[in-house]
Amino acid sequence: MKDKVELLAPAGDMEKLKAAIKFGANAVYMAGNNFGLRKNSKNFDKDELKKAVDYAHEHGVRCHITMNIVPHDNDLEGIVEYIKYLEEIGVDALIISDPGIFNIAKENSNIDLHISTQASVTNSHTINFWYKLGAKRVILARELSLDEIIEIRKNVPKDLEIECFIHGAMCISYSGRCLLSNY
Repeated sequence: MKDKVELLAPAGDMEKLKAAIKFGANAVYMAGNNFGLRKNSKNFDKDELKKAVDYAHEHGVRCHITMNIVPHDNDLEGIVEYIKYLEEIGVDALIISDPGIFNIAKENSNIDLHISTQASVTNSHTINFWYKLGAKRVILARELSLDEIIEIRKNVPKDLEIECFIHGAMCISYSGRCLLSNY
């Protein structure tokens, strides 16, 4: 049986979300004002997130929220409340790179947990580690070749979803750990 392909598109604001849905996205990913790497980008506030999730779900599209910061302890203030809010509004998945945030989300919600490309996952052993912790999907590092991806797929559980970037800007640093985006 072939794996189902999902078209997941970025949604930086409501206009981009609507465009992604109009042109066939099965799912969108976006960031709130907190806990995402692109803090200076135009992100969704809490009310906008709810409207975006409602709009997407009305069109049969799943919503994934990035929570991919590399946090210091003081960066985690309010995270439990935020995660509970995301669950309340019906977010389908959280995209996480930090094991601490992963653990907080796992303990405080039933939202699907996806491992971000910022985690730089390049091998099946790491994928199996995340799977055992409860990850539903792993977004592979962008540096992998198609042959490496095929080999990884053979060595991980069949019910674990694998995501690969097929288009988009490449970062100046390794696997999405972009320094240029900061400016």
